[in-house]
Amino acid sequence: MLPNFGSQSETGKIFNILLKHPKDAFLSDENIEKHWQKLNYSSAPEFDKAVEEYDSFVKILKKEVHEFYYLPKDDRTGLDSIYTHDPVIITKKGAILCTMGKFDRQGEPGAIAPILADIGIPVLGAITGDGTLEGGDVVWLNEKTLAVGMGYRTNFEGIRQLKDLTSDFVDNFIVVTLPHWKGPDDVLHLMSMISPVDDDLAVIYSPLMPVPFRQGLIELGIKLIEVPDAEYDNMACNILAIAPRKVVMLTGNPNTKKMLEAEGVTVYEYEGKEISFKGAGGPTCLTRPLLRE
Repeated sequence: MLPNFGSQSETGKIFNILLKHPKDAFLSDENIEKHWQKLNYSSAPEFDKAVEEYDSFVKILKKEVHEFYYLPKDDRTGLDSIYTHDPVIITKKGAILCTMGKFDRQGEPGAIAPILADIGIPVLGAITGDGTLEGGDVVWLNEKTLAVGMGYRTNFEGIRQLKDLTSDFVDNFIVVTLPHWKGPDDVLHLMSMISPVDDDLAVIYSPLMPVPFRQGLIELGIKLIEVPDAEYDNMACNILAIAPRKVVMLTGNPNTKKMLEAEGVTVYEYEGKEISFKGAGGPTCLTRPLLRE
């Protein structure tokens, strides 16, 4: 019998997944209008269109994923809670609750904790005190190798605590210093520049990638697909593997899609104007796999 949690991979087949529907995150056009500017969205998402896009996105996930858990509406959370990847990390020993670097998201880990208890996922630990850590900065390169981006959302203390919490089962802990890019008000996670597609294949955006980290990926035997400049802003580097070499990505990135297909990757596309582009959260951000093969 399979356990119901454990996800020390970015590419294994997803069995269980945690989501939050825009009906419970965005709530309404009126609620969106109150909050989108403060949260640094590029413009206000349209609620009905967001619901339509999200339902189409979930329909794609159902091609591989068979068990879905949904976070309910919670007064501690806001529009950003649709991006369930960031507040929690799932290991084979249990969940690690994050402390969000974005102040307006700090209620999200606490809102997730009781849902994890209901599912039967133990909490291994939490990032506390001055530490900040967001899931988008945490990338499993393999079951024993964990890369963590240090930038405006994840700080040194958060990384130190994560390293302590995972020391029993992570052999290679890599800290990647992130660039300033567009500044502290913008979102730049480690996953903004890398999306693993299989154990030996990843999509990357090299102009943002530190040389030692890029070289380290090659040394691990990972072939790199280079996202072109013209498609980076279209979130071509934010790709969700729902199984090895089966991915979900945003429409409008034909060159990246062509390179993926040349490597034998099955590519599913979704429209994400409302649920992804306006809040800067792609298919990986929208999902928190709980159990991967």
